[in-house]
Amino acid sequence: MQVTTNKTGIRMASNMGIETEAPATMMMLDNPYEMVRHLASTNAVVLFSKSGCCMCTVAKRLLFGLGVGPTIIELDHHGAGPEIQAVLFQLVADGRQPVPAVFVGGKFLGGIETLMACHINGTLIPLLKEAGALWL
Repeated sequence: MQVTTNKTGIRMASNMGIETEAPATMMMLDNPYEMVRHLASTNAVVLFSKSGCCMCTVAKRLLFGLGVGPTIIELDHHGAGPEIQAVLFQLVADGRQPVPAVFVGGKFLGGIETLMACHINGTLIPLLKEAGALWL
């Protein structure tokens, strides 16, 4: 992962791992549920995000700061973004905002509250190691 500093002094990761267009395998999956399932099962960490969402930025910075290179799907730049967001809304099922949505090791971890709680209580690092997202 390449990290650069922008003119405001904020360190930002390069676009490595950020999906803004649907790859060829995703184009074959016309069902948004299958898209989410496929992405979650084929990547160690997947973060569904929106580019203007401040809590999504917090989730990205936490994961990058831990040394994780998540697959990031920016829903506002993805062709099937609204449909994928509807699937994520069903997964959350408690009326909360469905982004950021974090999948670790093929399983839905949750949103920013769950991600931060796991980080604070010390369970996030073992989850990331088990999923193959961290090696140390």
